[in-house]
Amino acid sequence: MSAGGYSACKKALRTEKARRRYKRRAFLEIFAGGYFLAELNLNLLPKEPGVYIMKDASGTVIYVGKAINIYNRVHQYFQTGAENSRGWKIPSLVPLIAKIDFIVCVSERDALILENKLIKKYKPFFNSLLKDDKTYPWIKLTMQEDYPRLTLTRKVLPDGAEYFGPYPKVSNVKRLMHFLWKDKYAPLRPCKWSFSRAKPLAEKKSLSCIYYHTDQCPAPCRGKISYEQYREIAERASMFLRGDFSSFKEESLKQMREAAKAMEYEKAAKFRDFARAMDHMRERIKVSRYQDDKLKKKIEAADKLKRLSEILRSDKIIRHIEAFDNSHLYGRQAVGGMVCFVDGEKYKAHYRRFKIKSELPETGGDDFLMMKESVLRRIEQIKQLPEHNRPDLFLIDGGKGQLSFALEAVKEAGLDIKVISLAKREEEIFVPHQSQSIRLDKSDPALKLIMEIRDEVHRFAISYHRLLRNKALMDK
Repeated sequence: MSAGGYSACKKALRTEKARRRYKRRAFLEIFAGGYFLAELNLNLLPKEPGVYIMKDASGTVIYVGKAINIYNRVHQYFQTGAENSRGWKIPSLVPLIAKIDFIVCVSERDALILENKLIKKYKPFFNSLLKDDKTYPWIKLTMQEDYPRLTLTRKVLPDGAEYFGPYPKVSNVKRLMHFLWKDKYAPLRPCKWSFSRAKPLAEKKSLSCIYYHTDQCPAPCRGKISYEQYREIAERASMFLRGDFSSFKEESLKQMREAAKAMEYEKAAKFRDFARAMDHMRERIKVSRYQDDKLKKKIEAADKLKRLSEILRSDKIIRHIEAFDNSHLYGRQAVGGMVCFVDGEKYKAHYRRFKIKSELPETGGDDFLMMKESVLRRIEQIKQLPEHNRPDLFLIDGGKGQLSFALEAVKEAGLDIKVISLAKREEEIFVPHQSQSIRLDKSDPALKLIMEIRDEVHRFAISYHRLLRNKALMDK
């Protein structure tokens, strides 16, 4: 090939690549709605387990999905070549997306349960699974019976039994239950016969049981085990299912390593599955208690956080916000208050109160100095927290003065935390290094959120100040 022909081919190739990039960018800018529009700022998605809800332009839910990492999962829909995966679904779904909501969950199991609940509620067109009336199974321990049994069920009834779950990954749980029974750790009777101490099982039925003849059952029906001994086994099973199986997991992992070392890989895989099943059973479940209004508030909170992140030009979603305010009466009983909101909801475990220790003017307080002290003292506590538990944003109740002193405290501590303030009179948002304040409409979701947080910290600080003031009056 001549030099001219080679250059022409390279130019044509570059042109084709540029055309494809432009076509893809235009496609996404037109159809990927919500906060993806134009800038495609995928950083505003949390890198946490949870559920994402895709809606069309009319607000109809068209797809619900779950993910260990919401950011990574949603990003896959918009990658090059995604339109060729999953047959017709992706190329048909993506052009209809006008908005993507999300709900952060405490675990993958939590996300699975919530996904199931939302699919049954909205019945999205692009969700082919989980639309029926089936639910994830629970483990049922019939402690209301004299001789309890362990079974799987899809219904939770007020019958006095103990229920554990639900468990989306039920195959591992089934294997673990079988192992507990076969290994004699919790060998509860596998039969379905109904009998008690007052009403024993007919001898003909018990003698026809294969588990009795093969010694796979303790056979309380034949008196091979006492009532008290059998109840001890049932209590041990109950304790295990409530999550008290750390020693059992350690033993499983030990046997897994020993089996792998001996090149018994099938046996090692079995113990590995047991360990995973125990982790699955230990995970917390919260969404099963969520009501519809709770879910609605979660989605609205996510919208507020996305909007606030956009306004503050954050490179990630702002989820953890801590707000500060001071209260005093001419410098007496001077206090600082700090409240915490995570995912738009109060997180009272992180609320803090501070008695101001700084020397204040005799004629009154010094709001700026008090604010700096409160922020500095909170920062000392934050330094003890792991990285993922640290706040994304400090919200200061006040104007430029309070903001500058709070910012000074953050810089002295060497922490990378965004700081803004909200002034009461005009509800202006002040941001460091910006001469002009940000003024939002009172109906703006972001302003509603930070006003709610500001009002909460104001209430919290005043309550503490009044408590100390009343105590001082009582001591006189």
